[in-house]
Amino acid sequence: MENQIPPEAEVAEVAELELEAAIGFNDIILWDYKKRELIARLSLHKGKIEALAFSPNDLYLVSLGGPDDGSVVVWNIAKREAICGSPAAGLNVGNATTVIFSRCRDEMFVTAGNGTIRVWELDLPNRKIWPTECQTGQMKRIVMCITIAVDDSFFYLGTTTGDILKMNPRTKLLADTGPAKDKFSLGVSTIKCLKMGGLLVGSGAGLLVFCKSPSYKPIKKIQLQGGITSITLRGEGHHFFVGTEESHIYRVNFTDFKETLIATCHFEAVQDVVFPFGTAELFATCAKKDIRVWHTLSNRELLRITVPNMTCHGIDFMRDGKSIISAWDDGRIRAFAPETGRLMYVIHNAHRIGVTAIATTSDCKRVISGGGEGEVRVWQIGCQTQKLEEALKEHKSSVSCIRVKNNNLECVTASTDGTCIIWDLVRLRRNQMILANTLFQCVCYHPEEFQIITSGTDRKIAYWEVFDGSVIRELEGSLSGSINGMDITVEGVHFVTGGNDHLVKVWDYNGGEVTHVGVGHSGNITRIRISPGNQYIVSVSADGAVLRWKYPFTS
Repeated sequence: MENQIPPEAEVAEVAELELEAAIGFNDIILWDYKKRELIARLSLHKGKIEALAFSPNDLYLVSLGGPDDGSVVVWNIAKREAICGSPAAGLNVGNATTVIFSRCRDEMFVTAGNGTIRVWELDLPNRKIWPTECQTGQMKRIVMCITIAVDDSFFYLGTTTGDILKMNPRTKLLADTGPAKDKFSLGVSTIKCLKMGGLLVGSGAGLLVFCKSPSYKPIKKIQLQGGITSITLRGEGHHFFVGTEESHIYRVNFTDFKETLIATCHFEAVQDVVFPFGTAELFATCAKKDIRVWHTLSNRELLRITVPNMTCHGIDFMRDGKSIISAWDDGRIRAFAPETGRLMYVIHNAHRIGVTAIATTSDCKRVISGGGEGEVRVWQIGCQTQKLEEALKEHKSSVSCIRVKNNNLECVTASTDGTCIIWDLVRLRRNQMILANTLFQCVCYHPEEFQIITSGTDRKIAYWEVFDGSVIRELEGSLSGSINGMDITVEGVHFVTGGNDHLVKVWDYNGGEVTHVGVGHSGNITRIRISPGNQYIVSVSADGAVLRWKYPFTS
């Protein structure tokens, strides 16, 4: 009887096992940069991996586990195996979040984080790493980033307080700290040591500064858009690249300290993507507060339209290309000029619970909008006026997608209440209703317009008869997660889908078979479009990515 485990311990053990199963082991992936191929997967850390660093001669890799793991591991790169590991921080301090290797020796590295700064020595014969805690006296700091001098004489730490600590790796003592006044707003998020002496410092408020110890007063500075996340030197540091939280990459020339914007992207979930009629040269996307127009071939941003503190749910180009119509969560429909981004008109109070979907007719005289409350509204667009023609109240939940027939006599709306409704746009009445046990996310007319295809959270792609709303066939569209985006070619031979399985799939319409699969997204695909002329497929996802694919068939 003595050996019986008390029930609480059993519960705790089961909970721990379940937690481990839920967290799982994350891999470090080693890549060959030149060949662009995967060399090895190194698996030892539970949950998150905070940071990685290579040794100066590429002999070792050191990895730092997250809060659930809390260990630091040194890997042998040639043998692709772990040499040794150890808890990254002491018991009475927070987690270590950042790591850097020495610039001269393969046996020394530094970790730092919440109240902990440690210099580690690798003892290869005994397969051990020995830490030494650095002394900062009364000063308590949370370290965000580390950089080390070229000759290993000192290392510098950027903190959330907005100051810089200079430490000596031999004595493990604090050399100096600064700036005394005017600390960096929102913390020092990234820091780099220059060969010529001095530091490049990036703050959470987007300030890029060149300064020197011991005063750390700005010698040169520029303000960038978004908190600075990384600085990478090119060669000696005469040029360097800066990345920000708002997905901007800048190239900065050190001598004149002027920035050039070289790449941009969305930094929020992308809600919609649309091509203008008849051209694949441009396309527009919307995410959170902004609409962006992109040049297709060069992937460059041509125009950005920003409405602060609002979320854009959907966009469409007018057929004549003279305006971009957009749906916003404040219940307004806004129209912008696609060349200048000038606001042309606003329809106020278009819907009660935000505008969730939008479409335009090919004669440019009408806009059809769907709202969070389930209403579908038809708006007459004149030269100076925008008039409500009819409010169609059938859906019980938000409208997720609207498609208009080419002859403008009819449109179809999909809703998360499990219905798709085909509307007569002449009599402004319901023609047909389709019911399914799913939250519909997307709908498309077949170009011959006697069939529609729908999909949604039940992962099925359904073909329906427009005339009587009967189901023709159902396909298994995905093995995991909802299908959120769908588009069909002008000929109606193929269609594409994308959803929560992160895959872009090209389907044969008549055969109902997948012909091609695109792997590239790391987030849920929200919308997908085939370009006019069938050259490209553009898919957008919840992680802010916009991916352009080569269309697999020649038209």
